Amino acid sequence: MEEEFDNSVSHALEYYIADWNLAQFAKALGKKADYQKFLNQSLGYQNYYSKEFGVLRPKLADGTFLKNFDPKQGENFEPCPGFHEGTSWQYTFCVPHDIEGLTKLMGGKKKFVNKLQKVFDENLYDMANEPDIHYPFLFNYFKGEEWRTQKEVRRLINKYYKNAPDGIPGNDDCGTLSAWIVYSMMGMYPVCPGNTDYALSSPVFDKITIELNQEFYPGKKLEILSKKGNADDIFIKSIKRNGSNHSSYFINHADLVKGGTIEFELKSSK
Repeated sequence: MEEEFDNSVSHALEYYIADWNLAQFAKALGKKADYQKFLNQSLGYQNYYSKEFGVLRPKLADGTFLKNFDPKQGENFEPCPGFHEGTSWQYTFCVPHDIEGLTKLMGGKKKFVNKLQKVFDENLYDMANEPDIHYPFLFNYFKGEEWRTQKEVRRLINKYYKNAPDGIPGNDDCGTLSAWIVYSMMGMYPVCPGNTDYALSSPVFDKITIELNQEFYPGKKLEILSKKGNADDIFIKSIKRNGSNHSSYFINHADLVKGGTIEFELKSSK
């Protein structure tokens, strides 16, 4: 960074996600050298990781880390070195294309999960800020921790959204916050741009029907069903896809547009 508030880290993170997408495009075209080039570029976020603070930290033009760094600076859209309208905490997990690599940087699964949970427990999360709205779904990447996604998503829905004027938590930037609530209440979310897997969570509704346009999709209709004993049942006991057990907490877009049913059986505790 060369200027005090140049958004250097947040801009770079967006480019790294774009680089990952370019890598996938190159791979599909059979251009192996371009694939490797853009894939390597997409990992550039690692250069900003500060072991001292355990978060992403701005760097100066000479390659050294910014001094007098405060990971919480930027709250409530306060000007902040390196980050656009947010804090380091609200950007550090904005590496959806390389959760595995970010986990290694942070010292493994347990440390990653604990740090991510800290974001919610210590009110470091901003529901109105696009860079971190995928955070609650990241627990799905760790076997045995998926219940945290189900818990946090439902808590955020109940806390920040209501059917009334001012019923969304901030500026509905191109419909982003509205899209978040629609996806979350259906029980799925596209975590990484360009990646066609959806992370699954517990649906709010008992039944959701999506009519599929057969000009574009092979299926006619997708039904998402939710079986629960009472309204407090928010944790997933089982998932079935067209009557067969679905063991993953992700589902691919190609499977969704074939239509059929996804059935969630919910329970009251993790």
